[in-house]
Amino acid sequence: MHLIPSPDGIFYHEDFQPGSSVTFGSRTVSRDDIIAFAATYDPQPMHLDDEAAKRSIVGGLCASGFHACALMMRLLCDHFLLRSTSLGSPGLDEVKWLKPVRPGDDLSIRITVLETRDLQSRRDVGISKMRFELLDASGQVLLEAITNQLMQRRQPGTDVGVVRTAKAERVTTASLWAEDATAVDCTDGNYFEDVPLDEVRDLGGHTFERAEIVAFAKQFDPQPFHLDEAAGRASLFGGLAASGWNTAAVFIRHVVLARLQHDAALRAAGRTLAQWGPSPGFRHMGWLRPVLMGDHIEFRSKVIEKRELKTRPTRGLIISRGEGRNQKGEIVFRFTAQVLVEKATA
Repeated sequence: MHLIPSPDGIFYHEDFQPGSSVTFGSRTVSRDDIIAFAATYDPQPMHLDDEAAKRSIVGGLCASGFHACALMMRLLCDHFLLRSTSLGSPGLDEVKWLKPVRPGDDLSIRITVLETRDLQSRRDVGISKMRFELLDASGQVLLEAITNQLMQRRQPGTDVGVVRTAKAERVTTASLWAEDATAVDCTDGNYFEDVPLDEVRDLGGHTFERAEIVAFAKQFDPQPFHLDEAAGRASLFGGLAASGWNTAAVFIRHVVLARLQHDAALRAAGRTLAQWGPSPGFRHMGWLRPVLMGDHIEFRSKVIEKRELKTRPTRGLIISRGEGRNQKGEIVFRFTAQVLVEKATA
């Protein structure tokens, strides 16, 4: 079943029928694109330096996973969301980074509608669960995302079913700020075996200014409520709001910079460094409240699980929870991250 818009060329909530699908796109990613994004948001060697990338597990220069997500968002905007009644997204259930995005890849996106229903609190708004797949020129799936999309309805709905989204997690999951943070010990957390469980780490904070919000939106997420203050005030966000991918990218920058600082301390102490990364993806990314112009967001993380992998005897999987909190003490962002970490005893 093909996903098609209304006769006026605009996608409304009613146009999304479960099982319908459409493929859009093409956008070529360059080496300079990959390095520029990495230098700003994810400065790991595998995304910045050809020789370092060749020595890594990915075997060559590749885009940050969050750059791949941002590119996916740009394709969505160019070919879909800007032709729709999009009201934003409360978050994603899961993202899988299946294959690296390489310099020269020509990208397209396939959208498949999984389920739809009315939003319980707003009868003029619907929510759809969709699968987004980022494809290369040969049709291989590089990234798969299960996401939730809010859309204006053409007519008010009648479904009173409860929508289960990231909002429910906000109610049931205790904040990382309910716990005391642990000071970083530069002698631990190197190899998989060394990574401590259940310690909360402060990652610093960031103030989202207008120039940055608009610049990121122009490049990756040019929806009106991320570009224009009047459009932001008229939206569900109530003001000029950072793209959710902007918030996620800033969080990752804080994580990577903390890791690089830790590596520098280990190197100065004469320690051999374990290889961290890549990540197979993440789960339960909730944009719980809008990040508005001028908001200062503090970030924290906590390792919640360490998992042995039969398919990768030299690596283990570290699973952590990340959160962002605004100046009012409200949790605005939460997700469950995953990363492969080298084992010392393999």
